[in-house]
Amino acid sequence: MKNKASWIARTALGSLAASLVAIPVQAQEVAQEAAQEAAPALSSGDTAWMLTSTALVLLMTVPGLALFYGGMVRKKNVLATVMQSFAICCLASILWMVAGYSIAFSDGGAINTFAGGLSKAFLVGIGPDTLSGTIPELVFVIFQMTFAIITPALICGAFADRMKFSALLWFMGLWLLIVYAPVAHWVWGGGYLMDAGVLDFAGGTVVHINSGVAGLVAAIIVGRRHGHGTENMAPHNLVYSVIGASLLWVGWFGFNAGSALAANGTAGLAMANTQIATAAAALVWMFVEWGSHKRPSVLGIISGAVAGLVAVTPACAFVSPLGALFIGAISGLVCYWAVVWLKHRLGYDDALDAFGIHGVGGIVGALLTGVFASEAMGGAPGLFDGNGGQVLTQIYGIASTLAWSAIATTVILKVIDMAIGLRVDKETEVEGLDIRLHGEVVQ
Repeated sequence: MKNKASWIARTALGSLAASLVAIPVQAQEVAQEAAQEAAPALSSGDTAWMLTSTALVLLMTVPGLALFYGGMVRKKNVLATVMQSFAICCLASILWMVAGYSIAFSDGGAINTFAGGLSKAFLVGIGPDTLSGTIPELVFVIFQMTFAIITPALICGAFADRMKFSALLWFMGLWLLIVYAPVAHWVWGGGYLMDAGVLDFAGGTVVHINSGVAGLVAAIIVGRRHGHGTENMAPHNLVYSVIGASLLWVGWFGFNAGSALAANGTAGLAMANTQIATAAAALVWMFVEWGSHKRPSVLGIISGAVAGLVAVTPACAFVSPLGALFIGAISGLVCYWAVVWLKHRLGYDDALDAFGIHGVGGIVGALLTGVFASEAMGGAPGLFDGNGGQVLTQIYGIASTLAWSAIATTVILKVIDMAIGLRVDKETEVEGLDIRLHGEVVQ
């Protein structure tokens, strides 16, 4: 009996010891399983949407912007204009791979508030299995590359018909690395505007205020076109421009809805708001012009549509559809005023209204994001949700972007002007950039 009791005690102690040994092992297994569940996994649905969005945003520049701008210049400059968009697409792609992506989206260490570092220069360390959230990082790289392509290309509209092609390439390359990539880091890459709570879902500050202000500075520094105010500067082929504007509209769904980086409800909200704001801005521009000049123009309605696309960009995933309707309507009215009245009042020659539409539209959209942002839509509360401080935060983001773009653009242009000159000679401008710079003409 005594031996049996001793055997039972030994067995119990052995089981207890085994259990105590098993507890850490089980805890470790549970922790590993939790970590695996918490780690992001590749989503084929999200990846498919982001591949599609990337193609749509690239479509915005070539052929979208190329046709939009190409149709609005005089016939003697159409090839030079579309060449600018195409060449910038190529140049920006390489510079983004070399350093732009790293400056915008890597950790800058001690200077991370203002710019990323060069740890991802030449896309070092990024392979097919490297993830950014639920998509391959390489897909994110190329998606962001398409933004880096269109932003400098937008600037070209301001100084159309008069800049040297060589100067343009130098300017766009330096501007992308010195101006665009740091601002992208401020807002999206962990920089100080992100920390401050500035709302910019898809590029109101990064793309549109940035490019619009640079375009205004460039137009002023390069100077007015010969014959401006006395010669007929009417668009040579508005059909091209309508096709281009239509491609911009379709591509913008990739621009805005794609910025959700996933195939989800946020992307759906961004897409709906993009359509609503664009249509509202186009109609407001058309009706205001109709009332003022007795005729609704084709150029007017497509300009209004682009103004709406620009203005809703920072707000598209933060506001309700009703908020998007107001943003579109207000942007159509304000951008019309900037293009029709302000430009002529101040006398600058923004040839294709890069500042009037992108700069002014971007400012309007960024500001109204702080007004209409809704916590119910998944964003921070705005003025109408009782948070007036968000408007001040938006103004901080606008002012920061405006100041850096204006100052840095001025310095870059002045240096290039001293080195190789910015502007073509008068004979080249009068005869046309197509034949004089590229040796080709449209028959």
